[in-house]
Order: sequence, then C-alpha cells, then structure tokens
Amino acid sequence: MDLDAIRAMDAADPLRDFRDRFDLPEGVVYLDGNSLGALPKVTAARIADVVAREWGEDLIRSWNCNHWIEAPRRLGGKIARLIGAQDHEVVAADSTSINVFKALSAAVQLRPNRSVILSETGNFPTDAYMMQGLAALSGGRIEPKLLPAAEIPSALNDQVAVLLLTQTHYKTGRLHDMAALTRAAHEAGALVIWDLSHSAGALPVDLNGCEADFAVGCGYKYLNGGPGAPAFIFCAERHHDQVFPALSGWLGHAEPFAFRDDYAPGAGIDRFQCGTPGILGMAALECGLDLMLEAEMAAIRLKSQALGDLFIALCEDRLTGFDLASPRDAALRGSQVSIRHDEGYAIMQTLIARGVIGDFRAPDILRFGFTPLYTRYEDVWLATEALADIMQTGEWREDRFATRAAVT
Repeated sequence: MDLDAIRAMDAADPLRDFRDRFDLPEGVVYLDGNSLGALPKVTAARIADVVAREWGEDLIRSWNCNHWIEAPRRLGGKIARLIGAQDHEVVAADSTSINVFKALSAAVQLRPNRSVILSETGNFPTDAYMMQGLAALSGGRIEPKLLPAAEIPSALNDQVAVLLLTQTHYKTGRLHDMAALTRAAHEAGALVIWDLSHSAGALPVDLNGCEADFAVGCGYKYLNGGPGAPAFIFCAERHHDQVFPALSGWLGHAEPFAFRDDYAPGAGIDRFQCGTPGILGMAALECGLDLMLEAEMAAIRLKSQALGDLFIALCEDRLTGFDLASPRDAALRGSQVSIRHDEGYAIMQTLIARGVIGDFRAPDILRFGFTPLYTRYEDVWLATEALADIMQTGEWREDRFATRAAVT
C-alpha cells in the first residue's frame, strides 16, 4: 500500500473531522493515547473559566450555583453511556487504584464465606497490589491468587469470592471475553470486577449486557480527561444496598452535610464516593467525555481495528527483528498494537526523539496506541517509516537513548 492510498483512507474516514478538535503539536505523530489522551481544544478555556470565574468570583458558592457537588454523578452518567451501564450505576471519583480497592472490599463482603480473590499473572500491577493489601488487612482470611489467563476458568470454584480482570491487557492489548468469563464466574458463585482502563472510550463495552458486578477505569486515556483525571467505578444496581463501603468517607454518607458522628452509607452508587472531588480534574474530564459522546462507538471500533491492522502489515513489510506481542486478529485486540524487541527501550526513545510518540513497557514491549478520534492512517505510515529508518541506520544504538528515564 502506498501513501496515496493511505491518504485516501483518511479522506474517507467518517471520524476525520474530530482530529481538528484536539490540540496536537505540529510535526508530532502521537500514538500514546492508550497512556495519556491528547488535549481537546475546548479544555483549556473550560479550565480557565472554572479557575477565573467559578473559583475566583463565585468562590465557595460554586458548589451550588455552578453545580460542583453534582459533578461525580453527572460525569458518572456520561461514562455509563460508554460502558453499557445505567446512569445511576456509575460515579466519577478518586483514582483507579482506590476504586479497585473499593470494588474488591465490596465483593468480599458479598461473598463472606469465600476466601480467594483471583486475577491473572501479568495484570496491571495496581490490581494485584490492591489484592495483596486487602489480604494483609484481612489478617489472613483473604487469599490473593494470580494465575496465567488460560488457567482462570478452571480455577473458578467455591472458594473464589471475586475475579478481577483487566478487559484489555495493558501490555499486549489482548482482549478477555467479558461475557464468557463473567458467566463462568457466576456459575461458580463468584463475582467479577472488570478493569476498563484500556477499554472505556476505545471499544464497545456492555457491562449490564453481560451482567457484570463491578467495574473501574481511568479518565486520562481514551476519555481524554488529562493527566491524573478522575477515575470511575461501576456497581450493578442489584448490589447497591448490600455493601457497606470500606472507604467510608464523608461524601459517601447518606447526609454528608448533616455532619453526624456515625457513618450511614448513601443511597445507591453515592456510597462509593469518598472524599471531596477535584473540580479542576472533573471539568477537564467532562470536556473529554462530551467530545467522546458525539462519536459513534461502532465507527470508533472499526477504525481502531483498521489502524491496528495497517500498523501490523506495514511493520511486517518493512521491519525485521521484531515479534508481534498483540493478537493478529483485530477482534481479539484492543486499540493498540505492541511489538517486542530486546532493545525496545532505546528504540522507543529514538522514535520519540524523532517526534513519533509511543511508549515502552518492561522488559521488551514497544506500545503503539490508536485513538480513532485523532489518529490518522497517515500517522501509522509515518511511524513505521521512522521505525524502519531507525533500524536501518542503527541510530538507536547511540548512548543517549539507553539512559532510562523515570517514566518509560
């Protein structure tokens, strides 16, 4: 495929006009939206208004007159439309790590006679770490267990309280079959938590369609909410009134402004709120969500798959010495493609120096994320051209590319 054909694909792209609504630096090919989404153009003005008018002029009155107090539920309702949930089942709050802990502790409460919390080896570390932390707090009652993905179904037995899985694997982009695994867990009497950090906004998700129990996810990847954006938590309506939050913060109280000494959990999803929401982060996230909700998720998914397929084809045509780490079948892959190379870190740093931004995950993964609202087919062409040239010239062998930065 030549460049003219690829430009024709961009011209025919039904999502092409969304690119102009992001503030993308000139001359940069950005393929790291699976780690930090790009900046929507409306966000800077929105944040400036929150700072100058809502905070600067309206001051504390903004909790009421500018509806700050409603932001967690309002944004939760918008996220719900992207993940197959009802508006009152999702709240935007805290970080993904904290929400994982909330969901795990809730699930363990709902299965008091079971001791095992189960996940897969190689899952994103925060999920496993939160499992281990909860187990430590339990004084030995809870047992965290990590198994290879292939062994998960056969490990679902009458001792498993909850299965925690990331739908889209953060390194490889491999997709779990959400419906099949949720069904298998339920048949064994276990509950399921889905981490949607690499799924929400990138592909269709139907939590209620597959009868999921809990889900969590972040707001700064495909939802374009900005660095450290608020995360979200989903709890199926059927579980709402059965859970006493382990993180029983003041905003999750039934009457937070009654300021009582004793905690009484709020109604429904409100009990999964904890502390005061960060309003600047909420405002930025809402800009990303509103933009995302204008697009058709089916079109996003089709373009995501096509971008990944094109990247794989061009890599295999132009490169040697790399192994494909992601599923070749686009139906089994999220909105990223990962390739392996023993010198992956230095190669990625060389790419970044040329203005092609992906990222690296130890020990040998180069990740390339495709955000269909702003990634062009030509970006894929340019990225693989740069990568092929780097490998041919050996530029990546320069010492300056071998020094590890704090963030990879």
